[in-house]
Amino acid sequence: MLTMTQIDNIRKAFFMKGQNISEIAREFQKDRKTIRKYIYQEDWNTRVKAEEAKHTFPKLDPFKADIDQWLEEDKKARKKQRHTAKRVYDRLYEKYQDKFNCSYRTVAGYVAMRKKELYQDNSCRLPLEHIPGEAQVDFGEADFYENGTLYHGFYLNLSFPYSNAGYTQLFKGENQECLFQGLKNIFEHIGGVPHKLWFDNASTIVKFLKNGERKLTDAFLRFKQHYGFEAVFCNPTSGHEKGNVENKVGYHRRNFLVPVPGFEKLEDFKKRKT
Repeated sequence: MLTMTQIDNIRKAFFMKGQNISEIAREFQKDRKTIRKYIYQEDWNTRVKAEEAKHTFPKLDPFKADIDQWLEEDKKARKKQRHTAKRVYDRLYEKYQDKFNCSYRTVAGYVAMRKKELYQDNSCRLPLEHIPGEAQVDFGEADFYENGTLYHGFYLNLSFPYSNAGYTQLFKGENQECLFQGLKNIFEHIGGVPHKLWFDNASTIVKFLKNGERKLTDAFLRFKQHYGFEAVFCNPTSGHEKGNVENKVGYHRRNFLVPVPGFEKLEDFKKRKT
């Protein structure tokens, strides 16, 4: 097993000095597979094992297998149908009668510890902080009446997390042209362009290749170059990364689209909501 110093030197040789894998393998006298492993490794967290349950609450040792089995099975059940500490205590007493000589407090302590191990997410997360001038983009869905006809529409939302300002534009579609027109209308209304815009991975502007690489449409790249903003994309299925605009989607719906709005011309409504 290599030390972190050795690993660091291997990665420096590859990423900073430009050496290839064969050269590094010869220099460090390691096989190519090992060198490749540490060059492309992404997760550098060390996993700290939780203290094993068998070393705590020793009086419960004869009954831990039952408790662990019940709590493990609970992972397949609805949250409101999982064992409470009281239910575990009652089942143990029913099963073992006089042989069960543990207090409820002991059972509750062990159950709380095991539930924490079973359900706690120990992965690390860094808070997302946004500086002034950054904005987030997303669409919502809403119905509306135009000249008496009901349409199922979509409304573009642009929010500024730093100031919590938000703007919206209503459309009959959710395609690329609607995105561009909505952003253009808002840019003109606020008299400027955010230097960084966060997007999700909408198929109208993003296409994922077989190797997982993200490819943007030519039209979007031209639009981005024209207005000079930096486009940032959230990780797939990670809506929390642009939580501010997710909240604005709900805010705009509740305040501007309830009850279902009606108007003669959609363009007139959009002018009022920029």
